[in-house]
Amino acid sequence: MTLEILTSDLLSPFRHGFFTRRGGASSGIFDGLNCGYGSSDQTEIVALNRRRVADAMGVAPEAMIGVHQVHSPTVLTVEQPLEGEKPRADAVVTATPGLALTILTADCQPVLFADPAANVIGAAHAGWRGALDGVLEATLDAMEALGATRRNVNAVIGPSISQRAYEVGPEFLDAFIADSPDNTRFFANGQDDRLQFDLPAFGLHRLRQAGVGQAEWTRHCTYSDPDRFYSYRRTTHANEADYGRLISVIRL
Repeated sequence: MTLEILTSDLLSPFRHGFFTRRGGASSGIFDGLNCGYGSSDQTEIVALNRRRVADAMGVAPEAMIGVHQVHSPTVLTVEQPLEGEKPRADAVVTATPGLALTILTADCQPVLFADPAANVIGAAHAGWRGALDGVLEATLDAMEALGATRRNVNAVIGPSISQRAYEVGPEFLDAFIADSPDNTRFFANGQDDRLQFDLPAFGLHRLRQAGVGQAEWTRHCTYSDPDRFYSYRRTTHANEADYGRLISVIRL
């Protein structure tokens, strides 16, 4: 099956893609393009999937830069391919031609950034904790340190869990109210004391408040489309042993 790559005009002219699970070599519960070495999938199959992504992006596999994601606001600035153990961070930025920045997700927001005037790009993993703690703003700060101008940066949120699939408890809301009472706008009432959280809307809000030029969500829900996307929450509800990871990439 051919790879399926979602793109956005906002990230033009940079080569980029939010890859779905279609077109990969993994089987079983990982069926498709699982790009996560952190899964229990066969390492050589994950490597094959990642080579397919590298080929699609026109780079060598070693030029695809990723980090050990830990739901933090930490950003890594890179100038060359990484060697050895991956640094613990949740965003990467570069102004070095030939490098491709990657983020792995399975419900959290993959966010790709581009400043075409300054030739600076970024990629961030923004789950609720990272977004609340400022990973998106920190990514913009790091891009500015490389010469980007915030108002020239466009940001696109890729496939993420949508509000109708993201049920949370009241203690979850408390963390957001502590940050700002206005954050209640991102919650809707669910059953009993449950709430429905709108992660992409919160991400867009943080990006626009931070002063990006333009921001959008691709409007793909990872939970609701099992044929195209992996989902940690869907896997949990199905009592499956593990789940695949989607990859999102942007390159200079």
